[in-house]
Amino acid sequence: MTGTGPPLRVGLIGYGLAGSVFHAPLIAATEGLVLDTIVTSKPERQEQARAEFPDVRFAATPDEVWGRGLDLVVIATPNKTHVALATAALRAGLAVVVDKPVAGTAAEARTLAALATERGLLLSVFQNRRWDGDFRTLTRVVKSGELGRVQRFESRFERWRPRLKGGWRESGAPEDIGGLLYDLGSHVVDQALTLFGPAVRVYAEVDVRREGAEADDDTFIAVTHADGVRSHLSMSATAAQLGPRFRVLGSEAGFVSYGLDPQEAALRAGERPTAGAAWGQVAEAFRARVGAGESPPTGGGRPVETLPGDYPAYYAAVARALRDGTPPPVTAEEAAATLDVLEAARRSADEGVTVTVRPAGAP
Repeated sequence: MTGTGPPLRVGLIGYGLAGSVFHAPLIAATEGLVLDTIVTSKPERQEQARAEFPDVRFAATPDEVWGRGLDLVVIATPNKTHVALATAALRAGLAVVVDKPVAGTAAEARTLAALATERGLLLSVFQNRRWDGDFRTLTRVVKSGELGRVQRFESRFERWRPRLKGGWRESGAPEDIGGLLYDLGSHVVDQALTLFGPAVRVYAEVDVRREGAEADDDTFIAVTHADGVRSHLSMSATAAQLGPRFRVLGSEAGFVSYGLDPQEAALRAGERPTAGAAWGQVAEAFRARVGAGESPPTGGGRPVETLPGDYPAYYAAVARALRDGTPPPVTAEEAAATLDVLEAARRSADEGVTVTVRPAGAP
């Protein structure tokens, strides 16, 4: 990282799953950033955080941190609070990272983007799965031209969770922005747009399968991109048999990979990315494969070098952006484009139609 000066002081709002498993460890592992303040009013979460970060300060409410001289605020709270908290932080003159989805609508995301631009502040959205090892590998293979002209991109984020866990993520109340469409859908749509560019048409099936469930738990989105690639994106909590994580079909060859990137499981288990240590390595059995015409259980073809996952790269890029004025790793406008697709998917499922996606400002 270029630039000099003391570490940038970061305030983390929220210490639930997102804050404790993802954001706090990654911030603490990033050169040039220091985790200064955690906002949580729950004593048990303060105790949990203090055990790992003994020098961290605490605040019970977000309003307490606006005047603490922080350089960055990270919002890792329930989805319905993202817009209000990001707005308050930007108005307080603070750079902001928001967990995905940044908002419930693309219009809200673009309003936040405009406010950040007006104030000359960084606003980025935590789309960490751009740094999954399998996605990094797929990006490299697609760019190499080895697959030829890509025709179809299949992405599955499937789990077998037949019993409800409860909480706002499974709430059917619209204001909670729960369900898989906006949760895992934020990841798979962002990856599809990152690889293949803007969407022009969207078709979706959004289902509630589990007994007692309120929010969608088995969802499919078909996206037609402006360049003609078709993305078939599946998210499920009810998949008794898991399909390939990625299957990409091109005019010359195909790409297939199985299993989820190991970084989330490692972070949940208390492992931490540290300098010089191996991180995000994919097990040999889950190496991606490239080939044509084969169909054994492994997917056929030859194994290709699978790049390690690299979630730490996100906050390293945020630190560079704050120090040097480089672009943030994920912009609010990119997040808004993802929300355009998610909103189109919701309408498609509700009305049983294919929805045309128009760029912001288009007639």
